[in-house]
Amino acid sequence: MLAAGESRRWGADNKLLAPVDGKPMVRHTAEAILESGVRPVLVVTGHEAADIQSALAGLKLSFHHAPDFADGMSASLKAGVAAVPDDCSGALICLGDMPFVRPGTLDRLADAHAGQAALFPTYRGKRGNPVLLARSLFADIMRLSGDEGARTLLRAIPDQVGELAVDDPGILRDVDQPDALRDTFGP
Repeated sequence: MLAAGESRRWGADNKLLAPVDGKPMVRHTAEAILESGVRPVLVVTGHEAADIQSALAGLKLSFHHAPDFADGMSASLKAGVAAVPDDCSGALICLGDMPFVRPGTLDRLADAHAGQAALFPTYRGKRGNPVLLARSLFADIMRLSGDEGARTLLRAIPDQVGELAVDDPGILRDVDQPDALRDTFGP
């Protein structure tokens, strides 16, 4: 789970620590991941790392700090894939600001991965997150820079990118601004 960003569009506070139904948004996301069968659960920290770790206290996950988190998405992504154990065939890249993704969606993505370089969930024809990235992409990811994620790499290999239709509108709902939380929390 990527939880290193500076939440620039949110305002002065760290959006991942924003309370949602009595607990920090990032904790909702982590708990959903832990309800799935996806393991291990790795959390990439950066901005306000100690506060993120505190918000996730007591959960069975491990933390990996991206010291260059201010460089953008690539720094978080690189720190995450570098921490993936050798016996994992890929990584499900979950975003800390997507607390509405259902645990079953994560399981479906993991179960459906069949050798593609990447697998995106779709809802009503629209691609969302999280994306499953195969280990075959890790070396290329380690060469990314700035605020670019894996999408740049994936555009070059469209025939190796799969899609999985899911009945989960949460895959399209990232929380970039406070008004995105105005709707009732939950699936």
